[in-house]
Amino acid sequence: MHGRLKVRTSAEEAARKKKAQQEKVKAYRAAMNAVLAKKAANSYDSEMLELTTAMLSNNPDIATLWNLRRTCILQRRDENAGDAPDVQQLFDKDLEFTELCLRVNPKSYCAWHHRCWILENAPSANWQQEVDLCTKYLKLDERNFHCWDYRRYVVAKAEVPPEKELAFCTEKIEKNFSNYSSWHYRSQLLPILYPNVDDPSRPISEEKLKEELELVLTAAFTDPSDSSAWFYQRWLLGYAQPELDLASFRLDSKAQLAVISFTKPIQLTDGSYQLSVSGCDCCNETTKWRPFGQSTQSNYATTWVLQDNTILLDDHHSNDAKVTFVAANGSKHELLLQRPSPEVAVGVKKPKFGYEFGAAIVEVLKAQLISCEELLEFEPDSKWTLLTAALLMKAIDPRAHYATIRSHLAKLESVDSMRQGYYRDLASKWAIERQLESWIEAGDLTAEIDLSGLDLTVVHYGPYLATANGLNLARNQLTDRNLGALRDA
Repeated sequence: MHGRLKVRTSAEEAARKKKAQQEKVKAYRAAMNAVLAKKAANSYDSEMLELTTAMLSNNPDIATLWNLRRTCILQRRDENAGDAPDVQQLFDKDLEFTELCLRVNPKSYCAWHHRCWILENAPSANWQQEVDLCTKYLKLDERNFHCWDYRRYVVAKAEVPPEKELAFCTEKIEKNFSNYSSWHYRSQLLPILYPNVDDPSRPISEEKLKEELELVLTAAFTDPSDSSAWFYQRWLLGYAQPELDLASFRLDSKAQLAVISFTKPIQLTDGSYQLSVSGCDCCNETTKWRPFGQSTQSNYATTWVLQDNTILLDDHHSNDAKVTFVAANGSKHELLLQRPSPEVAVGVKKPKFGYEFGAAIVEVLKAQLISCEELLEFEPDSKWTLLTAALLMKAIDPRAHYATIRSHLAKLESVDSMRQGYYRDLASKWAIERQLESWIEAGDLTAEIDLSGLDLTVVHYGPYLATANGLNLARNQLTDRNLGALRDA
């Protein structure tokens, strides 16, 4: 009827969209062909700049066009080398252009990268203006991690005090707890502002840790299904990769064999490391050691072996025998050795299974565990609450809570079945920690380690197992694929 808009049918709408898409593709191909023709002719003139402008204005994620645009700008800069104001204007204009592109796609990797390039190559850069721009963009979308990455870059250039940035992070978190980028940035700022003077291996002081635990608890219980605060809490509890250190050592002069293990893979024979073993001169020659395991083509390994018919133990060091290892960065590590027999020297350094917190922090963790247990009464299938409760119990007293921890992880396998393998591997790791700790405390570092019947799916802490006479892995769920270097043992 007259005066009424015709409503297109779904078939008509699909045909219209298809035609419009075909026209866009045709225009894009024509423009790209023109750009590539000018590139082949080495013609980086105004027309090339205009072509890239037109195309990037619609789609700022074509890296090739940004590269060509940079070539155009550098050529113009060289042509106007004697005119500083014109060169500055050239870069300022392109800086404005990137902002237009970011309005099209605020998460464009290429546009943010090009903005960094402009500021690095321009005669001068207003870094504080860039910080203000980030503040504006993060008001529109406080979770734009591209903008957060860029902010860290320009803040360093503008020399913004970390106190000011921490306040900014706090403001954003209080506005929206579900902000991975802000929590992450916070974890980088806190060690600078609140270092742990008593224990440098821990990121922040006990006093600040207590405050952060209270903050993260508020965030986590505001929305238990959101994972960002839970992840931050895991950082606070200290679940991180170990630093390079000695793990274990065993020398058997009768078998003419020595084994040394480290907490991380290294290339022991490259000349960057120093090794000194009491009573064994040939052990000190790092070039004689060989990597152990199947995946040692690159000569990086955690465990190294030395087979030499000159391996002897000097009895003069029976009471104070030790291994001294100096890493490439100059850090020195020592491992005391036992002499269970005249032919054998052995030592294992007890691994850090997590931070050992002071009494005040433990009380805070206990209060948080009670809160988790209360929440689980109302939401028994809350996966983040179940996992956090298990982590808290492990931080408080892993031995006393072991059965409950295993129960939580078993429940998580059904509640969060997509990550079933992760929970099984985590349960395996914590089970091995328990057995390994008991074995080390027993004092016989050559005795067999019993890991049978633990439902293990993976064997963690392999470097600490190298001194044992045997390893009982019966009645587990292990395959060759997840045995690691133990396949070759």
